[in-house]
Amino acid sequence: MLEIHLDDRDIDRELRADVTTGLTADAKWLPPKWFYDARGSELFERITELPEYYPTRTERSILAARAPEFARLTEAKTLVELGSGSSEKTRLLLDALLRRGTLGAFVPLDVSGSALEEAVARLSADYPGLAVRGVVGDMTRHLHHIPDGDNRVVAFLGGTIGNLAPEERATFLTGLRGTLHEGEWLLLGTDLVKDPAVVVPAYDDAAGVTAEFNRNVLHVINRRLGADFDVEAFAHVALWDAEQEWIEMRLRATSAQRVRIAELDLTVDFAEGEEMRTEISAKFRRAGLESELARTGFAMRHWWTDPEGLFGVSLAQAVTAA
Repeated sequence: MLEIHLDDRDIDRELRADVTTGLTADAKWLPPKWFYDARGSELFERITELPEYYPTRTERSILAARAPEFARLTEAKTLVELGSGSSEKTRLLLDALLRRGTLGAFVPLDVSGSALEEAVARLSADYPGLAVRGVVGDMTRHLHHIPDGDNRVVAFLGGTIGNLAPEERATFLTGLRGTLHEGEWLLLGTDLVKDPAVVVPAYDDAAGVTAEFNRNVLHVINRRLGADFDVEAFAHVALWDAEQEWIEMRLRATSAQRVRIAELDLTVDFAEGEEMRTEISAKFRRAGLESELARTGFAMRHWWTDPEGLFGVSLAQAVTAA
């Protein structure tokens, strides 16, 4: 079952608005959500399997170890997953909650209707006793469409919250708190601050897969908006910002270029060496994350990490503001 709140026309409007705003700014930028057409999603799946990319396998190991405890603590009746994709890691949570005997429904939310339809079909076949209801929507705009219920857990995994700037995180978390009843839960995956020698290669792998993933945003704009980006004339850049404690991915023009975007009737000039930001990926410390959660109406109840302290999974509860 799919509930659709975002269609191709909505996506086209958002893409047009983002490209116009981002490429006419003094410091050019593009949002990371436009990486993910079919090719971009495939490239990201390859990234998660690379030796340099520790977040996916580390988070999975934490969930595998802690899923029974998570199920005992929450006894959730409904599990909601934001940015669900294929929901592969989430099966660890589903299995634990079903063994606990409390779970009745799973609600994955994602912007990709086709990917979500496939995931819902697989999950419905694999879990015949579970009510699976997919919601096609944007997690920053459609949280109010999450089905109401009793004792829900919202899972937001993969460190994806790090793609939001601090003010965006505050808005998102406040909005999420507004959809939850007091006592309901947020399970949040966050990549942690660590030696840049570990972090940077995860975003600049030796095989060049991340570079292709980064440049894919230009393929998307070429195809959907009739642009003429010379994709190979942009170099992938991954930088550690020590002050902000985040990775920035950028695309750097290797020569002076003029790009025409036909569908927007827009011409954009790039100087040689000019960069545009395509993603931030913030890294967290437990104390800072706990404070962010508290300011937006959540109390961290449990904190789980791996032996090396690479990645953190927190379980927070919706509370009444002080």
